[in-house]
Amino acid sequence: MININVLYPIILCCCLAAVPQVRAKHLPEYVAESANAIDKEVETYNFTSCQIYCYGPLLHTVQMAKLFPDSKTFVDMKLKASPEKTMELFEAFMASKNNAPTNDEIRKFVNDNFGDKGTELEVWSPTDWVENPAFLNLVNDPDLKQWGMDLNNIWKELGRKMKDDVHKNPEYYSIIPVPNPVIVPGGRFIEFYYWDSYWIIRGLLYCEMRNTARGMIENLMSIVQRIGFIPNGGRVYYWGRSQPPLLAGMVKSYVDFTKDDRFAINALEILEHEFEYFINNHSVQAKGHDLAVYRDSSKGPRPESYSEDVETAESFHTDEAKEDHYSELKSAAESGMDFSSRWYINENGTNIGNLSDAKTRSIVPVDLNAILYWNAKIIAEFHAKAGNVDKMAEYETKAQKIKEAIQAVLWNEEAGCWLDYDLINEKPRDYFVTSNLAPLWVKAYNISDTDKISASVLSYIEKNKLDTFPGGVPNTLYHTGEQWDFPNVWAPLQYIVIEGLDNIGTPEAQKLSKSWGHRWVKSNFAAYRDSRAMFEKYDAEKFGGHGGGGEYGVQKGFGWTNGVIIEWLAKYGHEISLSNTGAAGPNSRFVSLLGVTAIALIGAFAGRFIW
Repeated sequence: MININVLYPIILCCCLAAVPQVRAKHLPEYVAESANAIDKEVETYNFTSCQIYCYGPLLHTVQMAKLFPDSKTFVDMKLKASPEKTMELFEAFMASKNNAPTNDEIRKFVNDNFGDKGTELEVWSPTDWVENPAFLNLVNDPDLKQWGMDLNNIWKELGRKMKDDVHKNPEYYSIIPVPNPVIVPGGRFIEFYYWDSYWIIRGLLYCEMRNTARGMIENLMSIVQRIGFIPNGGRVYYWGRSQPPLLAGMVKSYVDFTKDDRFAINALEILEHEFEYFINNHSVQAKGHDLAVYRDSSKGPRPESYSEDVETAESFHTDEAKEDHYSELKSAAESGMDFSSRWYINENGTNIGNLSDAKTRSIVPVDLNAILYWNAKIIAEFHAKAGNVDKMAEYETKAQKIKEAIQAVLWNEEAGCWLDYDLINEKPRDYFVTSNLAPLWVKAYNISDTDKISASVLSYIEKNKLDTFPGGVPNTLYHTGEQWDFPNVWAPLQYIVIEGLDNIGTPEAQKLSKSWGHRWVKSNFAAYRDSRAMFEKYDAEKFGGHGGGGEYGVQKGFGWTNGVIIEWLAKYGHEISLSNTGAAGPNSRFVSLLGVTAIALIGAFAGRFIW
């Protein structure tokens, strides 16, 4: 048998190459020619589990049998034998069944050769947890203060650490080993996720849990060192895609809170490498400018949604067309917005359609390019701290070029806002998406144009009637049933929009920002009051309503939602009162009396269910 231990690092590196819209640049070649490259320690991590969890006949056979309501269940299960031995057993099993086993036979094979999901992790109570973090002193309303205490307690319910066996026998798991404990999002997401971690880390910092926050950042940096970039989440089956690159923002958040400039300086090589990875592997040309798109580099359906992807590909009649479709879906997953009409381009060039119309790789996204601009600015800032004048100037120049490209390609004067750009039809996509406002968050515009941009954006908001929704600004205005479309509202995008309006600094924009920030806090509290839970997503049409749609059920927890609320309790808590609003409700005091107990009981029950 061929030694996969030798081949897989080669396969991984080759798959990180850019697809043919830009000059192909394989990672080994990149390492050799870039001063910013990091020597990867691929041998420190055994990738052999990918033949089970990422691709191949075993994955196909099990996932197409649809043994579990959630396809993610199988790829989170532990092997009982080595990947090589398991493949031998699988081949013998298939031969004994004439390559046509029944579902019951497949189920027995899985039960015989795999353990339960989630066995690689154990519940961990953060050692730096603080019972009464100082942000609570900034909250005047007693019910909101109690809610803040409850949210602070939830960190203990979401803490996980990897068992020693993961580090000793990583090939038996789909989890990517990391050295430090983590705070997970919650629900079905029992491992860390890349962009979720940004808002979780900010929440931890407001709760004075600096060691946990730093540990999570160091985990992500260690992954860049080992495999060259940060995957979508902490599983090997995410190996072909990343997520919005917010590592630099996490480091900046930590440094802003702690004033630990040495941490920023020490992170520079890794931050540069991730930035250059995105530039080299995600770049396209639009109107003569270099910009980035979301782009996956792996083959086949998403392992965690395998049968679902195979089914949506049925309308395509060639293997090449099916493979292109899988890439479009995984590229949308890299964006974090999986799925949304944002990524649809139908034969008429509009966003009307379904998943078969996904053309993610042909859409230049506003948010990704704004975040890459921010990355370059942060790297320049950290080089300034280190006294590296030349490197500071280099990254300021990179930031300026990205900003110029954003202005030239993505700013739309007629709409009065930034718009994603359609590379197929060579035109702006004039559909509202919350991410259209992302440049406000990171200030990826000419500061001299602040008043003009403020007026234009506020007019855009009024035209799209975005201030009319009681539950928050919906991600889009198109109702498709996909979870990143109307009427769902998501904490990270509320944050980007509301903080962006605050950042622009005009009185009118800041007034709207504060109004929307207050509304989000009160609506989330109303949902918590009624359910004793924090949700992954909410409903724009209902004050205090949670969202739905998409590929899986409503998820509770929830890391990034908690992080945003904790930050905004610190920011707005001195001026928000629940009296004379619908948020308090008749049983609000019940939260104050029993909030912590309810969370503890829910956490205990959830823990038993998951583990």
